Amino acid sequence: MALESNSNDLQGSSRIPNFFRMSIAQRISALAERGLLSQEDIQQLASGGHQLKLNVADKMIENVVGVFGLPMGVALNFLINNKDYVVPLAVEEPSIVAGLSGAARLARLGGGFSAAEVDPILIGQVQIVVSGDVDAAKQTLLDNKAEVLALANSLHPKMVARGGGAIDIEVFDYAAQEDGRLMVVMHLLVDTRDAMGANLVNTMCEGVASLVEGLTGGKVFLRILSNLTDRAIARASVRIPVKNLEGKGYSGEDVRDGIVLANDLALADPYRAATHNKGIMNGVDAIAIATGNDWRAIEAAAHAYAARSGRYQALTRWHKRESGYLIGEIQIPMKVGTVGGSLETNPSVRINHRLLGSPSASDLAGIMGVVGLAQNFAALRALSTDGIQQNHMNLHARSVASSAGVANEFFETVVEGLIESGEIKVWKAQEIAKNLARRVVQPESGERQAAHGKIILLGEHAAVYGRPAIALPIPLAVEASVRKTGEGINVVIPRWGLEQKVRANTPGVAGMVAALLAQLGLDEENMTIEVFPHVPRAMGLGGSSALAVAIMRAVNAAYDLNLAEEKINELAFECEKAAHGTPSGVDNTVATYGTPLYYQRVGDQVSFDTLSIAQPLEMVIGMTGKESLTADTVARVRTAWEQHPRRYEGIFDQITQLTVQAREAVQGGLLSELGELMNLCHGYLNALQISTPELEQLVHIAREHGALGAKLTGGGGGGSMIALCPDRQRAVEKAMATAGFNTMAITLG
Repeated sequence: MALESNSNDLQGSSRIPNFFRMSIAQRISALAERGLLSQEDIQQLASGGHQLKLNVADKMIENVVGVFGLPMGVALNFLINNKDYVVPLAVEEPSIVAGLSGAARLARLGGGFSAAEVDPILIGQVQIVVSGDVDAAKQTLLDNKAEVLALANSLHPKMVARGGGAIDIEVFDYAAQEDGRLMVVMHLLVDTRDAMGANLVNTMCEGVASLVEGLTGGKVFLRILSNLTDRAIARASVRIPVKNLEGKGYSGEDVRDGIVLANDLALADPYRAATHNKGIMNGVDAIAIATGNDWRAIEAAAHAYAARSGRYQALTRWHKRESGYLIGEIQIPMKVGTVGGSLETNPSVRINHRLLGSPSASDLAGIMGVVGLAQNFAALRALSTDGIQQNHMNLHARSVASSAGVANEFFETVVEGLIESGEIKVWKAQEIAKNLARRVVQPESGERQAAHGKIILLGEHAAVYGRPAIALPIPLAVEASVRKTGEGINVVIPRWGLEQKVRANTPGVAGMVAALLAQLGLDEENMTIEVFPHVPRAMGLGGSSALAVAIMRAVNAAYDLNLAEEKINELAFECEKAAHGTPSGVDNTVATYGTPLYYQRVGDQVSFDTLSIAQPLEMVIGMTGKESLTADTVARVRTAWEQHPRRYEGIFDQITQLTVQAREAVQGGLLSELGELMNLCHGYLNALQISTPELEQLVHIAREHGALGAKLTGGGGGGSMIALCPDRQRAVEKAMATAGFNTMAITLG
């Protein structure tokens, strides 16, 4: 079987640690790095171009009004016949992808799965009503088998040339239940190679009908394929050492015996068998849909095959015949295709076949059999240990909390509260969230004070070396309030899950707050500082400066300090130096004054002018999800500058020229000019080696969907990018979201 060859060509590629923790863009990059996706695949996944287009869908079925989507994911860790596979899945039910990946990881520790070759045989049925001797009619068909096969194959010579075609016939007889008429049914066995073959087999059955009537003297009625594909059986097995099964307080033997006992019930009881086999099909259907195969036909075949003995039974067998091991086996009809029809129409399907390494139909059937066995193992293992209800309750609680509109800062706490209460209802989620909100913001809370975040339109990094930068504010980036209650000084940031006592010389937010309050002479006061950030951390959007300014304003209001804006800006800059080493000062200045600025710092001398905006700037901020540590990127650029000062001074000079021209473009309302300057600036920032694959992907998406200009913003190394997209804001934002990135739309001026 082809599955047994090339055992090293994807060695290790299905093991991608922490894949589930990555952003969608990072997952796509990880798959691309392992050679599983082409550049075209990456672009299609990033832009949403892999989704079925409406005009194409309109040609596939009748009365089209839209295209229905399903989540598309991948199961990792599969080792089948010593070859690694990343398995694409299209499914809406939670836990299936995770369950399959976990089962595959455990199986690979014992050598992985084995799969046998699957014969791609499809059966066509020709029904003949005869009035004479049934046995004679059957024998005549068998005696003339060569003529029947030759006629059938003449209808599809290309299939014969590919090594397939009609290979045999079988004959059966029945009496009609209603009127007693005698029927002979001829089975035409057809090797369809890599095609699913439904149309091919139907055509062959139609084509031989006249010949069959002539041979038998009967009348042909039905001429159609059968979906009971019991000549295309996928057989897969796995051998798991008992020691690998232990965990969650259970010994390996306990888990093994529990799985065997659960399977034994599904072999004896059709009520249990139906649920048991449904679990198998959870995995099989997901890969069938992802690869464009007829999951309805596969379902029909599986359940008919499960009842072949006259009693509906499990499709798997789990046993402990070999000491120290759990052995699992599956036999399931699996007639699938890898060419033709919808497989070539739907771009998502094409990508998924490439993810699998473009397998033959026989290989794909074997993989799908393995997936069914793995999904069955995952379900039985859960039932044999903690039970699957706990996982289902967690997933249900998360769904209910989402339906209740619970805010991000309370989400996990509300989920835990729902599970503990046993009342997993929308009203209960809203009640828990309301109580949490009352605890976080007490009636005696001071009025919230706000500060702005920022984006750098042009000039980042060069601004650290005395060049100008253009910075634009993000309104209401962070809010803060102060209550004169509690013991000592406490800082609470519900959205980040942070509640910390403020002490000097501690890292992070608490240390920053301690230093600020010490300078203001308030470090001995009792207070609770509550912070409400509306921009994510470490995304290059000026969050740390905004946090410092918002806290200072809240303290200023609570204690009537009458701090001037200049003093707040000065203190915020000291915080920036502690956080980022050698900052330009632009973040804290925008956070304080909240206006578009043309900013420049030369040594200790700072100058900035408010920038007038002639035409509204419709922007989209795209966030990579990868934290940008500005101190690290600033330090990297400084090291390179120290090694090659003339080279890097030249780059900074070029960025300066673009920034000066951008000032004129903003004030003159020249948006096309501004977009081009942004694109050029991104090129120079890329030359500073601070861009990332995720940033490049976002820039590409923005430009592809109509942005006039797109570039990274801030420190780089992750973080965020910005796109100037007048009249295309919604389209750009949607394309980025489709690719899995978080976005923020702002309009300035």
